[in-house]
Amino acid sequence: MYFFNGMTLFLFINLKHRNQQATYKCMNGPKFFNGVIGGNYEIFYNNFLMFYMSHRKYLENITAIGPRVVGSPENEIFTVDYLLKQVKAIEIKSNHAHTISVDVQRPTGTFSINFLGGFTSYYDNITNIAVKLEPRGGAKHAVLLNCHFDSLPNTSGASDDAISCSVMLEILHTLSESSEALQQSVIFLFNGAEESILQASHGFITQHPWAKSVKAFINLEAAGVGGKELVFQTGPENPWLVQAYISAAKHPFGSIVAQEVFQSGVIPADTDFRIYRDFGNVPGIDLAFIENGYIYHTKYDTVDRILTDSIQRAGDNILAVLKYLAKSDISTKSQEYRHGNVVFFDVLGMFILAYPARVGAIMNCIIASITMLYLGKKVLQPRKRAINYLKEFAIALGFTVLGFFVTLTGILLVAVFISFIGQSLCWYTHYYVSYFLYGSAALATLIFVHTLAKKFYYKHANEQFLGELFFDVPLALWSISAVLFTYQGISSAFLCAMWVVFPLLTKLMTYKELKEKGASMKFVTVYLLGMFIPYLYLIYLIRLVFEMLVPIMGRSGSEVPPDVLMGIFIIVVCIVLSSYLLSFIYLSRSTKVTLISLTTIFIVTFILVCSGIFFPFSSDLADPRPKRMLLQHLNRRFHSLDGHLEKRDSGIWMNGMDYSGISLITPHLPELNDSIAATCEEGSPLCGFPWILPVNYFFRKTWYLPAPAITPQNPVHFQLLSKEQTQWDSTKLTFEVIGSSHMALYLRLHQGSTLSTWSLGNGTPVVNSLNGDYFVYYARGLHARPWHFWIELKSSDKSTKGMATLAIVNHYFFGEDQMSSQLHALLERFPNWIYPLSWTSTYDQFIF
Repeated sequence: MYFFNGMTLFLFINLKHRNQQATYKCMNGPKFFNGVIGGNYEIFYNNFLMFYMSHRKYLENITAIGPRVVGSPENEIFTVDYLLKQVKAIEIKSNHAHTISVDVQRPTGTFSINFLGGFTSYYDNITNIAVKLEPRGGAKHAVLLNCHFDSLPNTSGASDDAISCSVMLEILHTLSESSEALQQSVIFLFNGAEESILQASHGFITQHPWAKSVKAFINLEAAGVGGKELVFQTGPENPWLVQAYISAAKHPFGSIVAQEVFQSGVIPADTDFRIYRDFGNVPGIDLAFIENGYIYHTKYDTVDRILTDSIQRAGDNILAVLKYLAKSDISTKSQEYRHGNVVFFDVLGMFILAYPARVGAIMNCIIASITMLYLGKKVLQPRKRAINYLKEFAIALGFTVLGFFVTLTGILLVAVFISFIGQSLCWYTHYYVSYFLYGSAALATLIFVHTLAKKFYYKHANEQFLGELFFDVPLALWSISAVLFTYQGISSAFLCAMWVVFPLLTKLMTYKELKEKGASMKFVTVYLLGMFIPYLYLIYLIRLVFEMLVPIMGRSGSEVPPDVLMGIFIIVVCIVLSSYLLSFIYLSRSTKVTLISLTTIFIVTFILVCSGIFFPFSSDLADPRPKRMLLQHLNRRFHSLDGHLEKRDSGIWMNGMDYSGISLITPHLPELNDSIAATCEEGSPLCGFPWILPVNYFFRKTWYLPAPAITPQNPVHFQLLSKEQTQWDSTKLTFEVIGSSHMALYLRLHQGSTLSTWSLGNGTPVVNSLNGDYFVYYARGLHARPWHFWIELKSSDKSTKGMATLAIVNHYFFGEDQMSSQLHALLERFPNWIYPLSWTSTYDQFIF
């Protein structure tokens, strides 16, 4: 996602010391290798060990190649040769029920993508390995299984995505030896350019002759290192896909909540799922490992951190679902079954519930209607009592909203203060700190507001009436939320419905007890038991979101304080969890002990946080929490309209990917302080710095340490080949660029100028909505041709300032040009809790 020797000894140490539990699970659950083994432990153990050794061998060997960056020999030659040899070995041992075809594709293409504000991508001679397993008699349709074998610089990419490619090799091996013929072909796509913005999948789905036969796909990804693989995207529409996953997967795990959160753009990542969906119009399932996102896309993403449980779970699920799809007739007629979305969610990781979204909408509306009838009954009383109830309901609603507002304000003030004093991310390594700091304060504030309301406004009111009133308010709010979310087409509205159904049933069950005996122990017990299911599920879901959210805060940019986001998240959690429990404040005799306890926890935690005792990052090799940084040793050259060099400089450009920037590094390297803060070059696209992607909007605070110029062995050559006037009174400029395997083109139009068309994407230029510039990402494999492109400009301004500013950026991600001596010396002085991703680059700017 967009973040040999000693083998036998290693395996047995792993099995003995790490995974007696894994062996037990394997003996008692569905098996990836050869299905259930009829109770014979020795046979099972040998088969399991064969699978484990085979899979581990693939994983070890792929990662042993090292970082596999697009354009590097490691990616384009060594990994490709290894995968082809393994496929050939599998083919030799395959059963005669199937045939195996292999094709190495080297596509060239260009497309525009609506991600990070929108930009255009261009690729040349990148690599795909497509393997087709088909029945001996042939098949008209196919199911696609996709992984990517490339990685980011400086990481072996064990979880992202070597483990998926290893699982695919083992699945190919298992299916090829089966005597049971499949109805459809299975295409195993080992794509070699996913980390370069999903380019290889685009090359396959738009250019490969096998792509037209693909009717469904499974994409294997990672947003963490190991753990369970989560279904976080399905469709588009095609609810039968979810049903197929539920029917076949041995250990199903997924939620429509994860899908809607991911597709909202809140999480800054993307996968090949988008390409197959948008450019191939193919329905599919997106699976990703999500555990331990702290070390995703770092050097710590290594083989030894991927547990056997993760390997077997993934193998069990993927093989079962793939076989189900390859034997099903539905996927061949997927367009006929494309009717709406589906609501799906796992129940504590044990099984998945699913139903059509339209059914969910009807259910939500019925539940909301029943709630309105329940509340309406209280209005259909004698006029005076009805008016009094409505008045008290409105006041109770006001107190509830006031409590939310005061809590939000108070927590945000604390979060801003924590950020201001430089203690941001204090909970990054010590996650419990966020509960004690923000959770205790939020709950204390909510309870305090309602305690004051009870003491001063409701001091003479009947407690039972207040308890019922403050039950009705959240019931109405959850019902309204369910209707609004349903109207907006948000399938996660089932959560709101859940928080109406169970509380209302519980209320009806305990109504008589409350009326006759008040808040007795029996009432409290039955009430809490009735609320157990929604509370348990929500806590389970919150933990899942928390597990994904916290690591992302370590790479969320310099603009939004992560403590503010964490504070808001915990406020929402507290409000949701306390929504029906607030009524107990009005039923209880005193909240003094609770308030004192929560306030004490907050004050102690606040003092400890302010003292700096909770350092956010950790270098513990067993469980690292590194601070991420990007460093580029770069040369910059700025040319005037007449082509003369106007200005040049060189230095080490630093980007701290979290809100703390370099403040925590300054004590270790005094020269890294705010005196070297980078300044934006006004008039230059993306402020005149070599961004990999157009993310300068999120990372405005960067630092630039002067350093000697670099001398790349492979310098960029940029040339204007021609300039001609078209019949439409526009100017067509044609360029040639020869440079590294990764480049970028920035374009900023001057006032009065327009970019009518270009040779990139689909011919319609896409401007980035975040910064107003045009951005083109370029990547190539080996032996690529010079990059030729043209742009067509039109200007209504006849001034001599030119029509556009164009910049060419060159990134050296591997090889002899990747590291300079100055950059290496600086990295040697960094604390070991920092993970720096470093390379050299050049920035050349021209005006036309």
